Amino acid sequence: MDFSLRPYQAPDFDAPALRSAPDAAVCPAPADGVAPEGFHAMSIWPEYFKIGGRWRLAGESRMDCVPVLAGDDIAVTEFRRLRKGDAVICGRTEDGSEGILVHTRGFDGPGEAAERFAFRQSRSRETAFTRDYDELCSLLRYERGHGRIVWVMGPAFAFDRGARDAFARLVRGGYAHAVLAGNALATHDLEAAYLGTALGQDVYTQKNVPNGHYHHLQTINRVRACGGIPAFLEREGIQDGIVRACHDAGVPLVLAGSIRDDGPLPGVIADVYAAQDAMRAEISRATTVICMATMLHSIAAGNMVPSYRVTADGGVRQVYFYVADVSEFAVRKLSDRGSLSSRAIVTNVQDFIVRVAERLGV
Repeated sequence: MDFSLRPYQAPDFDAPALRSAPDAAVCPAPADGVAPEGFHAMSIWPEYFKIGGRWRLAGESRMDCVPVLAGDDIAVTEFRRLRKGDAVICGRTEDGSEGILVHTRGFDGPGEAAERFAFRQSRSRETAFTRDYDELCSLLRYERGHGRIVWVMGPAFAFDRGARDAFARLVRGGYAHAVLAGNALATHDLEAAYLGTALGQDVYTQKNVPNGHYHHLQTINRVRACGGIPAFLEREGIQDGIVRACHDAGVPLVLAGSIRDDGPLPGVIADVYAAQDAMRAEISRATTVICMATMLHSIAAGNMVPSYRVTADGGVRQVYFYVADVSEFAVRKLSDRGSLSSRAIVTNVQDFIVRVAERLGV
């Protein structure tokens, strides 16, 4: 299946209502970390602001942030980053009448007639996903050379030898530009490479081994004794797995900590806001984001993923957002966030990643 980006259709700013609209209101932040009353909250959509009689597109977007006028730029800013006096754009209407236009139809293709009554409109375990795999793999082939693919992963992949190998091949094949995960994914992937188990269970036979419940702690302790993951990989001769593949390919591996972490591994970011910043640094350049079997990490990432990206030549392209999970609740939680590009696949993620790797021929 050949892939092509959907063309972007900008708003018609010559329409009378938009041409005669006033400039957006700008008010100073009254204190550090505090937005003025009536602040505008950003969405995932392309948003235009009329400043000095000209409509300007925000270069990026992120839900639950505010737009700040900074010279000729519109900076999308978290509340915690606001400083007293920042020029915050205010207004609660989104139709252009207050100089703020939220453009939700920019990537709409030719519409298909919808039945007023139809079966199987939701995406569930009964949905046929063959076409989704075709479209995803076509997209990944395109993005390998034209975009930036970010994977958000839970530890389930480390529990199965085939899934670990499949994702490592995807990394080595150029289908990953960043991986966002937690302490558990890296810990159990390294445990599998070091001791052949994940949480003490053989990653191939699924049999528990004697004293296996020590294995993840033994692995963490050894990594800490080595001084970090790179030194551990070399000293212990680790040649397989997800962490090794990311290390060899120079793919950033952002490990965000949580309250329940064991150890943790060196390199896990314990400060939640530092972890948020590190995740956002990767997602802010992503053109495709795929979340798999980690609801909390997926929600965190999903709140950072806009529906568009402004390209180097000033164009606007779509950002694609997938979520794969065996839980219908988990995928609906993400798809309900309103992204036009959000696509849910309900399946065992170990089977999902093996199938994707096979279709891509890696």
